[in-house]
Amino acid sequence: MPTVLAYTSPSIGDLYPLVPLLLELKRRGHRVEVRTRADQVDLLLGLGLAAAPTDGRTAAIEHHDFGARNTLEALSASAEVFVRRAPLDGADLAAAIGDTNPDAVIVDLNPWGARAAAQAWGGPWVTFCPYIPPLSSRGTPPFGPGLAPVAGPLGRSRDALLRPLVMGQLEKRFRPGINRVLAANGLPGVATVDEFFQSAPVTLVATAEPFDYPHPDWGPQIRLIGALPWEPPTPTPRWVEDPGDPFVLVTTSSEYQADESLARAAVKGLGGEPYRVVVTMPAAAADLGPLPPNVRVERFVPHGPILERAAVAVTHGGMGATQKALAAGVPCVVVPFGRDQLEVAARVVHAGAGVRVAKGKLTPERLREAVHRAVGMADGARRVAAGYQAAGGVPAGADAVEALLGTTSPEGQKLHNSGPEAASEGSHRP
Repeated sequence: MPTVLAYTSPSIGDLYPLVPLLLELKRRGHRVEVRTRADQVDLLLGLGLAAAPTDGRTAAIEHHDFGARNTLEALSASAEVFVRRAPLDGADLAAAIGDTNPDAVIVDLNPWGARAAAQAWGGPWVTFCPYIPPLSSRGTPPFGPGLAPVAGPLGRSRDALLRPLVMGQLEKRFRPGINRVLAANGLPGVATVDEFFQSAPVTLVATAEPFDYPHPDWGPQIRLIGALPWEPPTPTPRWVEDPGDPFVLVTTSSEYQADESLARAAVKGLGGEPYRVVVTMPAAAADLGPLPPNVRVERFVPHGPILERAAVAVTHGGMGATQKALAAGVPCVVVPFGRDQLEVAARVVHAGAGVRVAKGKLTPERLREAVHRAVGMADGARRVAAGYQAAGGVPAGADAVEALLGTTSPEGQKLHNSGPEAASEGSHRP
């Protein structure tokens, strides 16, 4: 029975999309070991996975990018966190490898030290990317500012002009820290950020077209498998199933990001509208004042049952919440607050699946108007949902891991060789 060891950063947004893939590997007969944040260990044990906590000191190094003045400052702040965490998560994964003797390792995109430790280990390893990877690609805008694609000579000229400026700054902010992390693990440095993010034999990216842009020049080791929405088994509150107006689900970040203004705008802008408005604030429930009769605020509530009855989702641009809504065919209003959220918002608009509202222009009135516009974009959301399904989802991801292992389960695709070439067979990418 092959053993697969999975390692995540201390973020629910990194763990939850990975869970259905791990459960599928377990169902196929693999022993699955997970190392993740301590407060999720009991949940994973209850699902039948072997699990233990990561070093709690990593979670104590918190993101502070919500205070950044622009996208590049925010990216720099995130890189600083990943570099500071790297000695801890790298040593943590190395110890877990020694304890479990795995046949393959899955590590998510953000623990840079763990990525380097997996590479230094020398066995088969996979990167799981629940976000849009910050990779350059011909025909698409440079990553970060959330620019819309522009076709034709004008778009090519714009991107050719901006790419060295934007990506040059990204290199300046990311590469020195990345190379320090690699050197600490006895690995050679990289010449570009792209080289680091493409270093795994296989990278599973939890998105797909038409939400994401075409990337014809990404190598076969980059595998887009579609969104993997998952949430813990939780009883559906009775009020969700009561008859009434359609829901508008409003989500804020699971890691604190100073996005209370989105919740306040929703309370004021959607009060009295013909919707049942549910605002979820998992990171920090703020005092939003008196609530209109059609609005309720919850720290946590399962999104799935609400989305089944929703007309629109209003998100902070987090990849998990946004893709969960789109996978249910629900159009989105996206108010990005930083990190990769500008890119998420740009893709929602590009796919015709929703509306973007700039954080600096957010008012209750603008949010209400955006919700009214997004209601008519359900067809775009359904096209995105169909694209996720066509990408293969959980089975495609499990097939890729088994291909790297050189194993075959009854459910998996029979592949006779291992490595990225095998994992790319049957790829759903263009």
